[in-house]
Amino acid sequence: MRSDVIHTLLVANRGEIACRIFRTCRDLGITTVAVYSDADADALHVREADLAVRLPGAAPADTYLRGDLVVAAARAAGADAVHPGYGFLSENAAFAAAVQDTGLVWVGPPVKAIELMASKTRAKELMAGAGVPLLAPVDPATAGPGDLPLLLKAAAGGGGRGMRIVRELDALPSELLAAAAEAASAFGDGEVFAEPYVERGRHVEVQVMADAHDTVWALGTRDCSLQRRHQKVVEEAPAPGLDEALRTRLHEAAVAAARAVGYRGAGTVEFLVSAEGRPYFLEMNTRLQVEHPVTEAVFGLDLVALQLRVAEGEPLPSPEPPQPSGHAVEARLYAEDPARDWQPQTGALLTLEVPEGPGLRLDTGYTGGDTIGVHYDPMIAKVIAHAPTRTEAVRLLARALERARIHGPVTNRGLLVRSLRHPDFAAARLDTGFYDRHLAELTGPGAGDPATAALAATLAEAVRGAEAVRGAEAVRPTRPGGPAPARFGAWRNVPSQPQRKRYRSEPDGTEHEVAYRTPRTGVPEPHGTPGTRVLTATPDRVTLEVDGVTRHFAITTHADRVHVDATEASYTFTALPRFTDPATHTAPGSLLAPMPGTVVRLAEGLAAGVTVEAGQPLIWLEAMKMEHRILAPASGTLTALHAAPGHQVEVGALLAVVQEDPAATPVPVPVPEETA
Repeated sequence: MRSDVIHTLLVANRGEIACRIFRTCRDLGITTVAVYSDADADALHVREADLAVRLPGAAPADTYLRGDLVVAAARAAGADAVHPGYGFLSENAAFAAAVQDTGLVWVGPPVKAIELMASKTRAKELMAGAGVPLLAPVDPATAGPGDLPLLLKAAAGGGGRGMRIVRELDALPSELLAAAAEAASAFGDGEVFAEPYVERGRHVEVQVMADAHDTVWALGTRDCSLQRRHQKVVEEAPAPGLDEALRTRLHEAAVAAARAVGYRGAGTVEFLVSAEGRPYFLEMNTRLQVEHPVTEAVFGLDLVALQLRVAEGEPLPSPEPPQPSGHAVEARLYAEDPARDWQPQTGALLTLEVPEGPGLRLDTGYTGGDTIGVHYDPMIAKVIAHAPTRTEAVRLLARALERARIHGPVTNRGLLVRSLRHPDFAAARLDTGFYDRHLAELTGPGAGDPATAALAATLAEAVRGAEAVRGAEAVRPTRPGGPAPARFGAWRNVPSQPQRKRYRSEPDGTEHEVAYRTPRTGVPEPHGTPGTRVLTATPDRVTLEVDGVTRHFAITTHADRVHVDATEASYTFTALPRFTDPATHTAPGSLLAPMPGTVVRLAEGLAAGVTVEAGQPLIWLEAMKMEHRILAPASGTLTALHAAPGHQVEVGALLAVVQEDPAATPVPVPVPEETA
């Protein structure tokens, strides 16, 4: 028996990618091993693995980034191979070497290839020698007005961290410092380089797969231009709108890049394509990409299975890759609020149900009942659609997202649906500035009918309340011959008077007041909504006829939150008390924590009594791998400061108070820029 055959595989990762790799391992008969932090003790990837090993702690630096602990876990579990997934240690050459030095099979590229591509600056030098098209680097020390705009990038790592766009020379020094600080924090390497920023450029990449027998496949193109904070949101394959000559050039450049470093396994060569159709090498990701499912769908392949095959020393199945078929689109579902600066969200994911059907795929690390915490990336799932044409795939994906039942933290689901249906996306007018231009319209009021959804929620609650009263009456004891049990409930006592219910839409805060009556028939009826009548009403489902059209609503209640899933949209409401509670008010100018997290720093010199300017960053919170600024709501005086570096805060915690003083002459507090 060959010694490099894999029998037990440890995945040095978590969440969605660990679950996805385990799925292939089950198909191949390979035993799976998970590693997990204390925060992930009950996570889906732990539940799905055959074996699991704890990494004590919660922060990535103490757990998933500790290569020594991961290698020790592999040995303890009897694994004979390690797959790094993406992120964390996946592009860490020292970790790859440690895995191999321990005698384990490394399911990834050669250590030398990782080293050569680990630094974007060194990689560009190597690619220039291989004839791969490049953007000319710019020395920040000598940059002039003619070099603007500039893009600052971390030499190590990716995911948008350590990246800044500079449009004014005066901002260059502070942006360099901020980018270097973020790069050092994220990757342990503060090296930053600069290059021209290509306006309205497209992010196009080529998936490569190589074996140790001199075969390199270029598995088509992917477009990943829809990005927020330089992180991808929607990806598709093949990249639309490229002529055949450009596709050929991209394929050839990707193969040349792979051969230049003696690559093996799955990798991705990323390019920026200008509006004029000129490609420029960005970087090579020496790992599996988040967006790999769209390539799998189009080529009918399992890239993880091919990674394992290559790691075992086997050749790829044929000298040439299979022929592609159709089009695939992937949307990343995040727990975040795009309308509030993409603010990540946390909390219990109460329900996660995505429609199943031909052409649809769900990759996720969560199920309903799991908790989305503060320590890791806020991606909940990837939803992928594959169809014969791009139009069909986009339509299928948008409708699947629209029909999904997702209850819990705010997500970007609405943004995804509206992005896929935007005229520019439909016409493949794609570039990395898509959300810069369209975010306001994509997060504004939609075409749904929240008022009718609130009515459905009210009717369902009325039925639930009536059933509870009847149930209480049925079990209430009475003395023999005594009086009948009393009946309580406003709808019974004064059936002629309308009852009212108030809701607040989440996350936009719009309030809705609904009036209804419950006649002696026991079926609640809307009050003051002509053209609407109730067809059926139960505690979890309401069917209404609205202006002659029958509409169905599924209602789910969790504490004071009500989730209403309708045909055209989904809504979340918070039930409001009939009268406002004065205790819920906060003083004007209060700065509240928008999410649970850690205070990482304060503006220099910030203390009670200093003057601040409206919009000035005062406090930085770190949550879910990103830093978030808390801004002064008005110009005035900081009258209270309750935050300090290192403090753990819960959502809604009072951090500071700014008393507005229009007559004051604010003295600016110098602060570094955001490191999101």
